[in-house]
Amino acid sequence: MASLGQEMRNKQVILRGYVTGFPKESDMCVTTTSTIKLKVPEGSNAVLVKNLYLSCDPSQRARMTNYESPFFVPSSLPIRGYGVAKVLDSGNPNFKEGDFVRGQTRWEEYSLTTTTEEPRTKIERTDVPLSYYTGILGMPGMTAYVGFYEVCSPKKGEYVFISAAAAAVGQLVGQFAKLLGCYVVGSAGSKEKVDLLKNKFQFDHAFNYKEEPDLNAALKRYFPQGIDIYFENVGGKMLDAVLLNMRIGGRISYPEGVHNLLQLIAKRIRMEGFLVPNYDHLYPKILELILPYIKEGKVTYVEDIAEGLESGPAALVGLFTSRNVGKQVVVVAQE
Repeated sequence: MASLGQEMRNKQVILRGYVTGFPKESDMCVTTTSTIKLKVPEGSNAVLVKNLYLSCDPSQRARMTNYESPFFVPSSLPIRGYGVAKVLDSGNPNFKEGDFVRGQTRWEEYSLTTTTEEPRTKIERTDVPLSYYTGILGMPGMTAYVGFYEVCSPKKGEYVFISAAAAAVGQLVGQFAKLLGCYVVGSAGSKEKVDLLKNKFQFDHAFNYKEEPDLNAALKRYFPQGIDIYFENVGGKMLDAVLLNMRIGGRISYPEGVHNLLQLIAKRIRMEGFLVPNYDHLYPKILELILPYIKEGKVTYVEDIAEGLESGPAALVGLFTSRNVGKQVVVVAQE
């Protein structure tokens, strides 16, 4: 076991260069050429952490492809994302050795950063799996809460449809909707995921969109009276078909590009995008809602675990081919 002050080789996932289209495993490499001293420099307000869990998120693609993005990661440096870590040493009075933190981090075993460069928040509740802070108690949980409760303003008995419903966000939205007394249908890309939606998450119905030659007809089959709320995760043809099946006064959260926009006027549909950081002030309220659900078994959460930092590139790339089942997490080390 490494001791404080020791110099260690630091395994990292490095971005080889600008990514075109969807990222490939060859766009990244795992290396141990870097070294790090396990000690915060004297007089520094930096924090030294050991990364435990890394979140694989589709948004990381923008960090690898768009050099104009404020989040872009230059080549030859570790890729970045959201994660959970343990504090080994700290020059910051807000953190002490042994604290668990969540927030932005680099894909490496150890990170020495200031909280300005990569903001982190101390985890107060450690009576749930720490990996949950990359998912149900992290950005996906906030996305599900804000998109469903704040943007869609759901009511008991409404008809709810969720695309990519077995993924990190969709599985939560569906369970929130069921707890509220809504009728819930989800779409996914495999029989395994459809079975998960119906049997584990208790959706009323679910279907494999790859087996539906006519998405409009499929939605009419499951929603003969129309859709009140659509939680959008995929865009394209699915959203075009949904617009044809929305009820008057319906709401759509998290949209992408579409063609049938005239339906917004005809059916008085509200379609609203949102950025989760704008709702950070709601995080205590989100914990207050979700933690009891977890404890009481009212909400379950499925994680797809990839062991070891070296498995990170394949796990991240798998998001874009729907390889993962549930929230994709990379386990760097056990706490």
